[in-house]
Amino acid sequence: MTEADPEYDLPAIRFLEALWGEGYLSPGGPEEVGRVLSGLSLSGKRVLDLGCGAGGISVYLADTQGAGEVVGVDVEEPVVEAARTRARRVGLSARVRIEKVSPGPLPFADNSFDVIFSKDAMVHIADKEMLFADLYRVLKPGGCLAASDWLTSHDGEPSADMRAYLDAEGLSFGMASAERYRSALEAAGFESIVLTDRNAWYRDVARVELERLKGPLFDTAAAAVGAGYVEKNIRTWTAMVKVLDSGDHRPTHLRAWKPEPATGRTERGV
Repeated sequence: MTEADPEYDLPAIRFLEALWGEGYLSPGGPEEVGRVLSGLSLSGKRVLDLGCGAGGISVYLADTQGAGEVVGVDVEEPVVEAARTRARRVGLSARVRIEKVSPGPLPFADNSFDVIFSKDAMVHIADKEMLFADLYRVLKPGGCLAASDWLTSHDGEPSADMRAYLDAEGLSFGMASAERYRSALEAAGFESIVLTDRNAWYRDVARVELERLKGPLFDTAAAAVGAGYVEKNIRTWTAMVKVLDSGDHRPTHLRAWKPEPATGRTERGV
């Protein structure tokens, strides 16, 4: 992978937005983001949007959820530029800052953010232990990690169907089990960890997406990215539905807290 060959290039952005909505590169739109954040208040908070993609979520966190400042980060230029353009277009550049970062430790000081949000982006980071240790570092004491990600049913060698799906995606997925996520979160120091399996939800949604791609959405998407691109993704969605049905692919919501050092207890006032 080179700077000139990003995984999420302009055709990928156009295709995923046609499927999932403008600014969204993962399923469920603002409704699913709202479910990830259920019970949390972002009002006036400084929020990190890890893997911000095309910026729809970063804008939503500021505009609808009331975050005081959102710092969206991603590693690829096309999505970063799309996110910056979106923030400017809606007049939120003062509260939504988009930064291109390099893979590895985040370029932020310790205790920088009240809340860390991520939507189906951590799957691209294979080293979950490093990831959660770094997120713990930049999160303020008493702060919350609220995320969604694509997990697998078990660690180790993937099943033949999962391998076929991963090959069809052709993306740098570093999928891991719920057990590994929980272990990595605990090792980093997070407490009050809750993982909520979303397989049943996305199993139904993905089947609807596949039928839309085969039917009413085909011509619209093909006009944006070409028929061959859409046909390739129909094959990908077919493989994905298979591993969702088998339970190998397990989208999951995650929530965890960084404890207050004075008490050793987490603070739920975020």
